[in-house]
Amino acid sequence: METVKNNSYRDLRVWQDAIKLAKVVYLQTKNFPKDELYGLSSQVRRSTVSIASNIAEGCARNSPKEFLQFLGIASGSLAEAITQMTIALEIGILTNTDYNEFMDTANTVGKMLSGLKKSLLTNN
Repeated sequence: METVKNNSYRDLRVWQDAIKLAKVVYLQTKNFPKDELYGLSSQVRRSTVSIASNIAEGCARNSPKEFLQFLGIASGSLAEAITQMTIALEIGILTNTDYNEFMDTANTVGKMLSGLKKSLLTNN
């Protein structure tokens, strides 16, 4: 498992990259049409914020089993965000360039979440 100093989620690279992903989404959704402010834009922002939030909450728990549960929720939120950004691309409110930037970071976060989950399962 990734080493966590003083049980701080801030030291986890996956949390740091999840924050980057949320930032990418916030910047990209600024360009969405105003009629999407409470629709797709709001949903995808909440999904990406949920990824980093669940990593943090799970890390703050006292057991690997609970951490694993929250990493599962973070993975689900990542799948939601990917789905929402794919819809945005398909309906023409997100460019291919922005989608590719999002997916590069999303894939990195996904791989790290999977690796961390496997590590927790193996070590417990």
